[in-house]
Amino acid sequence: MIPGTKGDFSLSAFADISATGASTGNRVTNAIAMASRRTGVDFAYLLGQAKVESSLNPTARASTSSARGLYQFIDQSWLAVVDKHGSEYGLGWASDMISRTPNGRYHVADPEMRQQILDLRNHPETASVMAAQHAADNKAYLEQRLGREAEPVDLYLAHFLGVGGASKFLSAHDRAPGAPAASMFPAAARANRSIFYDRSGNARNFAEIRDRFAAKLQKGVDSIDTGPIRYAANGSDAALPEGAKTVQPADYVRIETQRLANAADVSVRPNPQTARLAYLMLATLGR
Repeated sequence: MIPGTKGDFSLSAFADISATGASTGNRVTNAIAMASRRTGVDFAYLLGQAKVESSLNPTARASTSSARGLYQFIDQSWLAVVDKHGSEYGLGWASDMISRTPNGRYHVADPEMRQQILDLRNHPETASVMAAQHAADNKAYLEQRLGREAEPVDLYLAHFLGVGGASKFLSAHDRAPGAPAASMFPAAARANRSIFYDRSGNARNFAEIRDRFAAKLQKGVDSIDTGPIRYAANGSDAALPEGAKTVQPADYVRIETQRLANAADVSVRPNPQTARLAYLMLATLGR
C-alpha cells in the first residue's frame, strides 16, 4: 500500500478481468461497491445515480454537453474532482498536471495529457470513486449548512442543482415544504420545466420535487440486478462483492494481456497511449 492512498493498487486487475471475461455489468456494480466501501458513501445512492445518469454505461456520452461516463461528469467538473482527490488514489500524475486559471477554470497545458485525464471518465473504477468523493464533499457541505444528515436524495439534488443550489433548495424545503420551488429557481425551472411544473402547468412544491427525485433514484436501484453483491454500510472487507475481482480505483490502464496473447496477427501491439499511462502509473507507485 502506498502511504497516503486509499488502497493497494496493482496492474494485474485488468488482466484478470480480460482473462475471465467478466461482464461489463458486473464490473460496473463491483466498481461502485468498492467506491462506496472506500468512501463511506451510500452504495444504493451511487448505484441509483449511475443508473439515472448513464443506464450503467461506462462510455455514455451526452449529445448536448461534454458529459461522459457512468456519472456524466462534464470536463470542468471532472478536472476539478481529479485535481482535488486524484492523488489519494494513485492519480497524482493526473492531478499534478491540472492547474487553475485566474477565472477559476481548470486547465491542462498538454492537450494529449488533458484528453487522457478526461478519458478516465470511461473507466468504471475511477469514475465511481471520483463520483463517491464528490458526493462525500457535497454531503459534508450540506450537513454543515442544514444541521441534519444529508440523505441520498439530497446528494442527488446537489448533483442536479450544484451544492450551493441544493443547500438553498433544502433549506427552503425544511422551512416550508409546501411552498412552490420555481420562483426561487427561475433559471432551473425554465430549463427543466417537467421537474418544476406538472402537466397542467402548476408549480410543484419543494416536497413534491424532492419526493420525485427520491422515487427516481429508487426506481433506478430497483431495476438493477446486482447479482452477488452484498454491500454493508460498515465498510468491512466481508461486505465486498462475493467472489468479485477487487479492481482498484487507480487501476485505470486496461492491460490487454489476453487480447495480445490470442492475437493471430503478430503485428498487433499495445496501444502507445496505454503504454504511456502504464509507465505513469508505475512511476506513481514507485515500482
